[in-house]
Amino acid sequence: MMINKGLKVGVFTSIVLSLCTISCRKVQVDTPLPDQTPTPLMLKVPAHFPAPTKMLDNPLTVEGVNLGRHLFYDPLLSANMQVSCASCHHQERAFADGVALTAAGVSGKTLERHSPTLINLAWADQGFFWDGGATNLESQAFGPLTHADEMGMSLVTLANRLMASEFYVNLFQQAFAEKPSAQGAAKALAQFQRTLISSNSRYDSYRSGQDLKALSEGELRGMHLVKQKCGTCHSGELFTDNAFHNNGIDDDFTDDSNEWIHRGRYRISFNPIDLGAFKTPTLRNVTRSAPYMHDGRFKSLDQMLQHYRSGIKHSPVTDRLLYDQNENPGIAMSDKEMTEIKSFLEALTDDIFLNEITFSNPNKK
Repeated sequence: MMINKGLKVGVFTSIVLSLCTISCRKVQVDTPLPDQTPTPLMLKVPAHFPAPTKMLDNPLTVEGVNLGRHLFYDPLLSANMQVSCASCHHQERAFADGVALTAAGVSGKTLERHSPTLINLAWADQGFFWDGGATNLESQAFGPLTHADEMGMSLVTLANRLMASEFYVNLFQQAFAEKPSAQGAAKALAQFQRTLISSNSRYDSYRSGQDLKALSEGELRGMHLVKQKCGTCHSGELFTDNAFHNNGIDDDFTDDSNEWIHRGRYRISFNPIDLGAFKTPTLRNVTRSAPYMHDGRFKSLDQMLQHYRSGIKHSPVTDRLLYDQNENPGIAMSDKEMTEIKSFLEALTDDIFLNEITFSNPNKK
């Protein structure tokens, strides 16, 4: 599920799904399948979290999530059968990959966007990819699946491969009471990703009242500093507003590429104010998901914080939230405050999430 330079997937979702349905019919056999009702699955939502986004057209089931988990880790989904979603989304790195720009796709070419974390996606309601080019997780899946430099997969070939696997024929029957298809694969992948909930950090123990001593005095000061200086965008218990901001890392948005990768949200909205605006990532598990930004340009938290303190570039589209009352770009932070902010960010690390067996490769021994 690399979220890099994809097509404007949300725009073409209905077309892709229709084509997928048509192509999958060609490989279906005539033997009827018995009826089976999947088991509904309720997300375990912490009391201090908001309600997740409802997905009535793809409700979670035990069987759907199980299918999605197997597909997520299976290189069968790529053209050369060597690349899986997990190739660029490693659980121990909060489902990022630890490199700025990966070359792990089927073409071996370096991609143009950093593989993001996959955390608390059940609450994402403003689009996926760094520019919001997919409207939901279901449509998002077709971007990396079909992109020539990522998984390079034909949807017809994908359906045929799944149909040829007795294992997947059985799992699709259990999950959807239907034959395998690319559309069903996207739905199952989305279901699995919506279960990737991170809510067991030391901060959560403090926030829920389970352990009021879970945070040190320095971490508590850091928590208040994050709310004060970063909380407008990294807001709430999710530590993201799921919106798009130009955070001043560039002031030149010239982009002659066919896909306008470096123009940010503008390539989707065509609104000039969205030039250079990218999606706000969550701060949860941020100490495990370096490097940072949509292109992975900052290798460390120190570099990232230094950018916000003194490196913000002024442009007509730089978010005004990053300016002080005198209209100077930058967020005032002393060295001590930066240290305390980093200490709190460490308290957002969720070791249970990073090691949760139900999120891991089901085929790994």
